[in-house]
Amino acid sequence: MVASAGSVLFYGAYHLGVNTAAPDAVAIRAAIEAELKGQRKAIADFRQQAREDMDALALHLGEMQAHVIRLDALGERLTEMAHLDKSEFNFERAPAQGGPEGLSGESSFKIPDFLQAMDRLDQQLIDREQKLGILESTLMNRRLQAEVLPAGHPTKSGWISSFFGVRTDPFTGRPTRHEGIDVAGRIGSEIVAVASGVVTWSGQRYGYGNLVEINHGNGYVTRYAHNKENLVEVGQTVKKGEQIAKMGTSGRSTGPHVHFEVLINGRQVDPVKFVRRAQR
Repeated sequence: MVASAGSVLFYGAYHLGVNTAAPDAVAIRAAIEAELKGQRKAIADFRQQAREDMDALALHLGEMQAHVIRLDALGERLTEMAHLDKSEFNFERAPAQGGPEGLSGESSFKIPDFLQAMDRLDQQLIDREQKLGILESTLMNRRLQAEVLPAGHPTKSGWISSFFGVRTDPFTGRPTRHEGIDVAGRIGSEIVAVASGVVTWSGQRYGYGNLVEINHGNGYVTRYAHNKENLVEVGQTVKKGEQIAKMGTSGRSTGPHVHFEVLINGRQVDPVKFVRRAQR
């Protein structure tokens, strides 16, 4: 009877232990499954985000490549317009590089293709920026030189009535040297600056009558004489093509015209070549 009771107690205790332990195992299994499910979803979300990021990077890479193509087209067009040597500003060729071989360690991982493409594109953009910067500077210098280098007619209309060099003096009839050219026209017509510069004289000067003198820098000076009226003052900055005086016959003159001189480093030279330069 005692043995039978012990058996019953042992049997009951065994089943109680099993029944008590069973819910813990189920809970652990459920927790594991939930964790695995969450990890699988996180991995799936990460893959989806990575695909979207890769698509965005590929799109951005395509936009950058299109931008480089447009820069190349602009550079080639500017090179043609400026009549520059294409071999010097070659927008189709990789930039020239060199130098001694440097030390480099092996990378422990491979850079993805799209990152390599981005690096190459970045170098291309740096190269194009440098070339376009030099090209812009070259064009700006040319434009500035074109502004300050004497070129063109000192009048809006008129004709050359006397050339540079030895001629018969209209007052004495003797051979004398003429240090400029005379451009005849209507009295009061416009006299314009043939280049940008600073007015260094505006007033009467013996033999010249009303004279305007402009310093253009780099040793260039121009003079406009026999004016009816000067329209600029000493120290004033004038631009190429700006009216500076009205044609007249002041000073030693036989009729309305402008006596036009070009000086280089203080020496008068033939202005005709500067007048014709604008016609090329």
